[in-house]
Amino acid sequence: MSSGKSQQYPAKAYKDEDFINAPEGRPVRILAEYLEPKARFAEYNVQDTILFFGSARIRSREEAEAELDALRKAGDDETPALNKLKLSGYYESTRELAARLTQWSKSLRDKSGRRFVVCTGGGPGIMEAANRGASEAHGDNIGLGISLPFEQGNNPWVTHALSFEFHYFFTRKFWFLYLAKALVLMPGGFGTMDELFETLTLLQTRKIKKRVPVVLFGTEYWDKVMNLETMVEFGTIDAADLDLIYRTDSVDDAFAYITRELAEHALPHPGGRL
Repeated sequence: MSSGKSQQYPAKAYKDEDFINAPEGRPVRILAEYLEPKARFAEYNVQDTILFFGSARIRSREEAEAELDALRKAGDDETPALNKLKLSGYYESTRELAARLTQWSKSLRDKSGRRFVVCTGGGPGIMEAANRGASEAHGDNIGLGISLPFEQGNNPWVTHALSFEFHYFFTRKFWFLYLAKALVLMPGGFGTMDELFETLTLLQTRKIKKRVPVVLFGTEYWDKVMNLETMVEFGTIDAADLDLIYRTDSVDDAFAYITRELAEHALPHPGGRL
């Protein structure tokens, strides 16, 4: 005989948001930030990436010129806007280099089936410039975003199907470097320096065994910010460690160096395999 009580269906653990968002659910969240990108990259045949890092504060030339024009009309101090206009050159160089690398990558598909997809942290500034350049070259591009209080979502140039948002920096860092075949670092702040030195450490210690060319673009900036030669003088790194970095101010030079390195070390050669 029925008791008159309705049957209960408790929530499954993986659908219980209170559990998933609690400290006890952290291993599940971490695993999700590994497995979900892995599945999506496989679905869209992303095996190789070219990473772009740099300041989120650098604006495009059109934005910088508009700000300067507004200050001039208002009779205000132009100094901050002039500095932004100078830095905007790095935005435009990033945009051009990402476009050219995307065009080069698209030319490889029929020959090798390989492609090198532009990848960034998904935010504004240099990240936006790289995603924009790749998009303007009609190529897929990746944005590995992260939840931060002062950045709201990925920039609009990221390919929708390859737009991600991470909670954990370390899972995001894993996906930055696991697929990376080359890095381009424009002038940037703590985040850019963090990515640079982590990459150099992994290359130096051979935790990353593949050849990964690292380009520092903008010698005026990098020569003032970093003096790695002093580390050689004190014996804290070897002189050979400086060969891990390639410095340039030229889009043509950066493009030639990266494509030459990738052709030599990241593409299959006749009669052999990688």
